[in-house]
Amino acid sequence: MATHYLDFEKPIADLEAKIDELSLLADTSGDIDHEIEGLRKKAEQLRKKTYAGLDPWMKTQVARHPQRPHFIDYVQSLFTDWNEMHGDRQFGDDQAILGGLARFRGRPVVIMGHEKGHDTATRITHNFGMARPEGYRKAVRLMDMAEQFGLPVLSFIDTAGAYPGLGAEERGQAEAIARSTERCLTLRVPSIATITGEGGSGGAIAIAAASRVLMLEHSIYSVISPEGAAGILWRDGARAKDAAMAMKITGPDLMQLKIVDRLIEEPVGGAHTDRDAAMANVGDVLAEELKGFDGLTPQQIKKRRADRFYAIGAL
Repeated sequence: MATHYLDFEKPIADLEAKIDELSLLADTSGDIDHEIEGLRKKAEQLRKKTYAGLDPWMKTQVARHPQRPHFIDYVQSLFTDWNEMHGDRQFGDDQAILGGLARFRGRPVVIMGHEKGHDTATRITHNFGMARPEGYRKAVRLMDMAEQFGLPVLSFIDTAGAYPGLGAEERGQAEAIARSTERCLTLRVPSIATITGEGGSGGAIAIAAASRVLMLEHSIYSVISPEGAAGILWRDGARAKDAAMAMKITGPDLMQLKIVDRLIEEPVGGAHTDRDAAMANVGDVLAEELKGFDGLTPQQIKKRRADRFYAIGAL
């Protein structure tokens, strides 16, 4: 797959294009390995410097990167014995939220998450990760099953928000989001939510109101997209960068506000530059977080989750 460069990565793209060009000429132009190696080091240093100073709008672009790992990638990398559950038993099966039973390092768990797709066909199939009511009702089914069998719930969040279409509204989108959020908060089993890309609005929190909320280093989490906020505040979606800078949507700000509990380090250049390493980091952190629930009773688990949310915004 060809590398997709973001706007602010143009200097890096130019250097790597030069490296590719010299590599093709290496067989016919004598020994230029030293020059190529020097350019590689320069590109790596530039990438480190760039990613060490990302502003919120840049992080928004990284969170939306089309080559960033999605839910299906995490399932294939971190879980075994994956058995998907379909449908909400009311209307149909929403492919924007996938979920089912699996094993995580030998331990049975219930997993669910937003899936955006990776090409035109799959993006249409998964509706770009924007769930309809039946997706959230499927999530409630999954959580009910997890509680019945005493299984931890691991959710992966990556959505711009719930789907705002007419059919979704007619089928009770707001009520479905509220019921799913309520079920997250009342679970008597451990729940860990990981924001892997873009966590947008109620569409995200409906499966992210967990005992522990984790977030990848270059992900974002907000009540509305920067474009939507700009449209409301200034009636100009083009001012999305201004909105992103003001909204406190990145990991450090969210940690300070106690909205997120832990940040997960990404490879230099973002999770898309080394997908295997990024997903391995997520797996290690999930394993560590799950150990923190060992020995807790259902009542203690529920109280800890309540205390966590009551602490948000407290002085």
